[in-house]
Amino acid sequence: MFISKLRRVLIGSPLASSHSHNQLIPKWKALAVLSSDALSSTAYATEEIIIPLALSGVYLATMWSLPVALGILALMIIITISYRQTIVAYPNGGGAYIVAKENLGNGAGLVAAAALMLDYILTVSVSVSAGVENLISAFPQLASVQVFFCVWIILIIMILSLRGISESATIFAIPTYLFIFSMLSLIVVGIIRGPIEGHVAMEVVSTHLPEIGIILLLRAFSSGCTALTGIEAISNGIPLFKHPQSKNANRTLVSMVVILGILFAGITYLVNQFGLTHIEGQTLISSLSKSVFGDGYFYYVVQASTALILFLAASTSYADFPRLASLLAKDRYAPRQLASIGDRLVFSNGVIGLTICSIFLVILFGGRTHYLIPLYAVGVFLSFTLSQAGMVVHHYRLREKKWVSSLIINLTGAITTAVVLVVIASFKFTHGAWMVIVLIPIIVYTFHRIHVHYVMFSRELSQSHYLIDKCEKMTNHVVVIPISGLHLGVMNAIRYGQSIGNDLRVCYVKVGDVEGRERLQDQWKEKFPDIELHILESPYRSISEPILDFINKISKEHPAEFITVIFPEFLTAKWYHQLLHNQTAWLIKLSLIYKKNVIVTSVKYHLKTT
Repeated sequence: MFISKLRRVLIGSPLASSHSHNQLIPKWKALAVLSSDALSSTAYATEEIIIPLALSGVYLATMWSLPVALGILALMIIITISYRQTIVAYPNGGGAYIVAKENLGNGAGLVAAAALMLDYILTVSVSVSAGVENLISAFPQLASVQVFFCVWIILIIMILSLRGISESATIFAIPTYLFIFSMLSLIVVGIIRGPIEGHVAMEVVSTHLPEIGIILLLRAFSSGCTALTGIEAISNGIPLFKHPQSKNANRTLVSMVVILGILFAGITYLVNQFGLTHIEGQTLISSLSKSVFGDGYFYYVVQASTALILFLAASTSYADFPRLASLLAKDRYAPRQLASIGDRLVFSNGVIGLTICSIFLVILFGGRTHYLIPLYAVGVFLSFTLSQAGMVVHHYRLREKKWVSSLIINLTGAITTAVVLVVIASFKFTHGAWMVIVLIPIIVYTFHRIHVHYVMFSRELSQSHYLIDKCEKMTNHVVVIPISGLHLGVMNAIRYGQSIGNDLRVCYVKVGDVEGRERLQDQWKEKFPDIELHILESPYRSISEPILDFINKISKEHPAEFITVIFPEFLTAKWYHQLLHNQTAWLIKLSLIYKKNVIVTSVKYHLKTT
C-alpha cells in the first residue's frame, strides 16, 4: 500500500530486536543528541537576563547581566557535580523519576516524572520557537508564517527520531558541532576585535545596586536559569551510551558543561562589552553577531547554526521523553502503549505523543519564546531538587564508601536548587509559571488514576476468583446476523454463524423499499427455508436503532449467555472505493463496544473488481 511505502521511505525498514546493541551511541554522538538542549539555551539565556533589566527603566541596568551570569555559572557547577553522583549511583538511567521513587516514595517519583515530562514538552516548543525567531531576525519576511514553520520543523524532527537513535544522532551531530564552532568563533573574534566605534562597554558599578534593587536582580537570575535546562538529560539517557555506559555518560556530562559554561560566559561578556540590549524583532545573538561580523557571510553562518541547534535541541526531548514514558507505563502509571518498542527500536508512541503536545503549545502561544520561557524553568528545578534530595537519602541509606562527602555534595545541590525553585516560582508565577504549578498536580493525579485502573483491571481478570462452573460450555449461544440484502457476503456470514451456534437469528430492517423487501423474502425462502428472517420495523427510517433494540431484547432473554453479532462486510479492491459504500455497520459496532456479554465480529468478502 501507498502508506506503507511512504512510511518505509520516511522512517526506514524495521530493525530486528537482535540489532538493539547497534543503537548504542559513542560519546561524540551522545554529546550531539543529549547536550543540544543545554547548549542551545546559550542562544536565549543571556537575552532572558537582559530583558527584565532593560525594562526596569534604570540607566545601564543591563550591566548587571554579567554578575547574574556568574551566579548562574556557579549554580551550573554545583548541579553538574551533583549529577555526576547520580550517574554513578544509577547507571541504568531513569533520572529524577527513578531516584525520587526509590528513595522518597512513589508520590515524589510521580511529581518528578510530571515535572520532567512538562520540561521535555516545553523543550521542544521553546527550542523550535527560538530557532524560528533567529531565522526571522535574519529573514524578517518569514514572520507571517512563524507558527506554520514551527509546526513543520517539529514534524521533521519527529520523523528523524522515529528512524532510530543511532541514525538520527549522526544527522544531529553536524548542526551541533557547527554551532559550537560558530559560537566559539564569535566569542574569540569578538574578544580580539573588541567593541567597534559606536559601542560603549558597560562597567559594573556597585553603587547602582540600590537603584536596581535585589528584586530586579533575582528576576533576571530566575529568567537566566534557562541556561541550566537540559543538564539532567545525560543522567536520564545513560542506557543510550556504549559500554562502559556510566563512565562514558560522566565524561560527556563534563564535556557538555565545560562547553556550555564557555559559551554562556563568553556571549554574556561580549553583550556587556558591546553595550547591547534587547531589541523587539531581533534576537540578542543576531545583534551580537552583526556587531562582530557585520552583515557578512559569517553573520548568516552564525544565524543558521543557531537556528539549527535550537531546532535540534528538541532531539534531547525525543531521546528522553519516550524513555521516561515507557518507565511510567511499565510501572502502570501511564498507558501501556507507551512501553511498546516500535519496529525501528524506539518508543514510537512516546515520540508521537511528545509531538502532539509540543505542537499544541506552539499554536497556543503563537510560537513566541518569551511567552513559553516562564513555563520552562519551574519543572526543571523541581526535578533537580527531587533528584538531589533522593540522592541524599540514597547515600544515607546505603552508606557506601565515601558516602559522607557524596551526601554533602548532593545535599548542597538539593538546597541550592530548592532555593532557586522558590525564586523562579515566585518571580515567574504571574508570567505563566502558575500554569505549570497547577498542571503538575493534575498530571500526578492522572498518573494515580491510571494506576488504580490497571490494578483493578488486573484483579478483575485474575483467575484466582474464577468459578469452575463458568468454564462449562454455553448452552444458549445466540448468533445474530443483521443483513441489508442477500449476497455472497451474507451467505458466508450465515455459514460461519451456523458453525458456532444452533440459535441463529437473522434480521432485516424494513425502511420503505417494498419491492426490495419482497424480493429479499422470496430469495430467503428459496435459499434458507429452515431459518427465520426477522423483519424489523423502523418508522423513523433508522437502521441502527431497530438492530440494537433487537439485540437488547435477546440479551434480556439470555442475560447470562454470550451473544455473537456477525456483520457481513465486503471489502473493495481499492481502499478509496470503500468511501462510496455505506458504513452503517461501523456505527452499530461502536454502540455495542460496552454491551455486556455481546461479542462483535465481521465476516469479510473481498471484491476483486477494480
